[in-house]
Amino acid sequence: MIFGGDIKSHFLVFGDSGHEAHADMMAVFRKVAKGNPGKLVHVFVDSGKADNGRILEFFGIKAEDGQVTRIIQLGEGVDKYAPDFTELSEENLAKFAADYLSGNLQKHLNSEEIPEDWDSKPVKVLVGKNFEAVAFDETKDVLVEFYAPWCGHCKQLVPIWDELGEKYKDHETIVIAKMDSTANEVADVTVKGFPTLKFFPKESGKKVVDYSGGRTLEDFVAFLDGTHDAEAEDDKADEEDADHDEL
Repeated sequence: MIFGGDIKSHFLVFGDSGHEAHADMMAVFRKVAKGNPGKLVHVFVDSGKADNGRILEFFGIKAEDGQVTRIIQLGEGVDKYAPDFTELSEENLAKFAADYLSGNLQKHLNSEEIPEDWDSKPVKVLVGKNFEAVAFDETKDVLVEFYAPWCGHCKQLVPIWDELGEKYKDHETIVIAKMDSTANEVADVTVKGFPTLKFFPKESGKKVVDYSGGRTLEDFVAFLDGTHDAEAEDDKADEEDADHDEL
């Protein structure tokens, strides 16, 4: 239900249905919902149910966070909006919805903290907070894997990606990197499935090239060593990739 339907703006409240405050919170949420007919889909997500673990992970929310709210806009990707309050009062929730509908909210992007050893290995570890500085470095050609820890195809790619990083670890301009997209998001990149591979060429003014070539070590090396056709890669990016684990 969360990702379906004609109305693309969804107002979500997360909480444990077994908590003593659950009934009161739902009464407030229902009152707020009556003020937005046909504008927002109002959804309660039970964070106390193990089956909802993947949804919590997608939003960067933990069950122990208690009652939490988000608004999402479904489009090519999923734009997320987080409030500047923690108390889910009727006043706060109503204002949150009103601010969203009037376009007064900024998108919320998840990010882990930058690991101290993010650049200590051949494959660099990116998070939301260091992504732009590394991927859009105008002096580097950067190839990034956007992965999910649970993704089977991502796990299969690990030894090849590590070998690729090893090959280019001392290269002056080529960087091999990876980012856990279940915990980190960036404004300039849309991830529709896992793994997603994107190339950020140097001196290109933040150009993003979707990599849709082969996934052997030789394929990646040929691409990085300049024997690829960047324009052709752009054209192929719209094609469906059967090797993706969908979100």
